[in-house]
Amino acid sequence: MILMSNFASSFVDFDIPNWFASEHLAGMLRGIEKEGLRVTPDGYLAQTPHPAKLGSKLTHPFITTDYSESLLELITDPKSSPKETLNMLRQLHLLVYQGMPENELMWPLSMPCMLSSNDEDIPLADYGSSNTGRLKTLYRSGLGIRYGRRMQTIAGLHYNLSFGDDLFTAWQAHTPAAQALTLTEFKNDKYLGLIRNFKRLTSLVLYLLGASPSVCPCFVSGIEHDLELFNDSTYYKPTATSLRMGKLGYTNSVQEHLDIRYNNLPEYIEGLRRAIQTPHESFEKLGLDDENGNPIQINNHILQIENEYYSPIRPKQIAMSGESPTEALERRGIAYVEFRAIDLDPYSDIGIRLSSACFLEVMALYCLLSDSPELMPEEEEALAINLERVVNEGRRKHLQILNNGAEQSLESWMLMHLNRMQPLAALLDAHYGGNDYRAAVALMQGKAGHSESTISAQVNSDSKRLGSLWQLGFTLAQQHRDSLLQQTLSPNTQAKYEVLAEKSILQQAETEEAETEYFMDFLQQYR
Repeated sequence: MILMSNFASSFVDFDIPNWFASEHLAGMLRGIEKEGLRVTPDGYLAQTPHPAKLGSKLTHPFITTDYSESLLELITDPKSSPKETLNMLRQLHLLVYQGMPENELMWPLSMPCMLSSNDEDIPLADYGSSNTGRLKTLYRSGLGIRYGRRMQTIAGLHYNLSFGDDLFTAWQAHTPAAQALTLTEFKNDKYLGLIRNFKRLTSLVLYLLGASPSVCPCFVSGIEHDLELFNDSTYYKPTATSLRMGKLGYTNSVQEHLDIRYNNLPEYIEGLRRAIQTPHESFEKLGLDDENGNPIQINNHILQIENEYYSPIRPKQIAMSGESPTEALERRGIAYVEFRAIDLDPYSDIGIRLSSACFLEVMALYCLLSDSPELMPEEEEALAINLERVVNEGRRKHLQILNNGAEQSLESWMLMHLNRMQPLAALLDAHYGGNDYRAAVALMQGKAGHSESTISAQVNSDSKRLGSLWQLGFTLAQQHRDSLLQQTLSPNTQAKYEVLAEKSILQQAETEEAETEYFMDFLQQYR
């Protein structure tokens, strides 16, 4: 039996600290990064370039692409409430539909459908001729030869969250042992505690928000898997929650043994840098350049760059020009956390509902204020076992997970934590007004006790009713497009985004014109 730390008992003893009040929630900010594939009416990946009306994907602050040229990424500003964040995300979706070719749709599911069997038919994102742009494309080329381009068509959503300095200042004032720390050091410590606890509760997120229990046959063509075929056009696992977060999604065996820890910031940075600087035999065999001398991956290291590290949550700091993510963290500390284990909600026209956003914020506050013992490899191993169980059979009746070295029912474990989140939901409602946070926790409590009400169960049910996962995705994509195009932006908002798009194109051109360094010389600093 793999033993875990005593984090369970620390959660059991959870009480709202006596110094904490709803006014300490002032200054909370949240933002969303949401991916979505552009597809043609037959469901195949769009082969058209990034729509020119949307501006430059290299320099536009809100509309870009992720791995594939067809994989849009929409990024909101940090906002002071969840509703404001979702409102901006909706504006960006409307802009996309105004700018895309009329026959194209945004695919609403995390897992793609109707992929060609030829990897080369999945276009890499092209960011132009600047060295920065070419490096971004080369990074994606490296991912393609390492893991296959199919993986680069999976979409997800990142929820970014920060807390105001007033909270940390009050907390530090009531923590005698922290008086010798700077505020930045104290915040780093507390944000890492949040991250460790979120990792301990990732299975809860996958059960409640997971929406990828099935895939189209094209996604598993030529891949060894243990999915069941429920008709000719859909593979699934009957009680799965989020195949995207399992072996078929953004995981790989190379990274499973990295041992990157979150117990203090220097340790985390050192672990990440070690992976960036360490060659890996299988990637060495792929070579750095093709037969014509053109680079095909940035380097042959375990990670080409820091962003290649797949984790359900990351500490983040806004990087300055020319600064790496770890340099930014080292110099200025953690500014916010990035929750990454979130599937697209196919039933929302923007990929996430207000209830899900509010739940994530309650859970983040719960993880922040709860005791957070160090997270060591032995416990990480147990958490990985739990995650795999919930990914593949999270809705199975009487499913057990590991908790503090013993088996416990998933349902009772989830309800224990959700019950303990209720007072924090009430505090958030007291700060923001209304009852969105309490309603969100109540909704999740209902899902924890009734697996048929989860998003993943609904996806399987509707796929069977409509005939296939593809038919469900296509039907929802059309509904979302029609709904979004009935909405309008104010003239000022429309004009603001049009100016941004034009400005981004000029910025890319200026960047390309100003650069004189030969790309292969520029690339050497990464090799």
